[in-house]
Amino acid sequence: MTQTAQAMSFTLPNYRHSLTHLDNERHALWYYLNAPRAVFSRIALSEILDVQERVKLHISGHGDNQPGIRYLIMTSALPGVYALGGDLELFADLIRRRDHDRLLAYGRQCIQCIFNNSTNLGNPQLTTISLVQGSALGGGFEAALSTNVLVAERSAIFGFPEILFNLFPGMGAYSLLSRRLDMARAERFLSSGQQYSAVDLYEMGIVDVLAEDGQGVHAVNSYIRKHGRSRNGLLAIQQVRQRLAPLAFQELEDVLMIWVEAAMRLTERDVRTMEKLVVAQHRLAQRQAIDGLAPKAEDERETYAGVA
Repeated sequence: MTQTAQAMSFTLPNYRHSLTHLDNERHALWYYLNAPRAVFSRIALSEILDVQERVKLHISGHGDNQPGIRYLIMTSALPGVYALGGDLELFADLIRRRDHDRLLAYGRQCIQCIFNNSTNLGNPQLTTISLVQGSALGGGFEAALSTNVLVAERSAIFGFPEILFNLFPGMGAYSLLSRRLDMARAERFLSSGQQYSAVDLYEMGIVDVLAEDGQGVHAVNSYIRKHGRSRNGLLAIQQVRQRLAPLAFQELEDVLMIWVEAAMRLTERDVRTMEKLVVAQHRLAQRQAIDGLAPKAEDERETYAGVA
């Protein structure tokens, strides 16, 4: 994957937990999560923020009619997994050590990434896109929801397992879901621990583009081609949506504070349940990586059943 493109005079460093590819033809930058254990490690979060900042600076240096990055696509280099979410092993350790400040610092990195995606880096000329091929759980689901457009392959699986260990997804899930649905249905997502297929979410209006398995990249490129034909009008609609349902960083930070305080109240039993979920998810991720296939719904149910 190339990380240098002379056509747009844009370069990125070699990252440890991320890969990038610049598609000059489509004015698109692809970001691939490539972190161990398929979670948002602190390193991966720092790299996402670095990519976002570099893209923001790049776009600000171009006029509206000059070549530049118009699409930022968030996806994964890990077979069968978009992202398994936050670093639950880190959470368990920080909770046991009562390290409120470090847990809050981690959460602030998360919500900054979420906010940047949701507000298209503060630039009305950019569209952020998620491509989900496989499992998007917890913070992985939040990350997918945070972009302007959510593309998912038919067999992709989504869920918020946090209620299984007596917590809730606190890095934007409620805010993002309530804007796509409503507060009542958002709370059902957060409190049920249920898994949903991409088809389920497409029918609810959460997934914007439903792709056949193995056709996700093609679906993104097709979306970009169609979007480009009516780009002026569609970007204006994007601005209107953000004006009518704006997402403030302070809202995310307030919810994060509630999440941290709730995490500090977890019992040892809750933390052990969290660790069981880590083991179960990693086992599933390893099986998918070996097979090179997207997860099946029955595999996901088996994973959750062993924890609940």
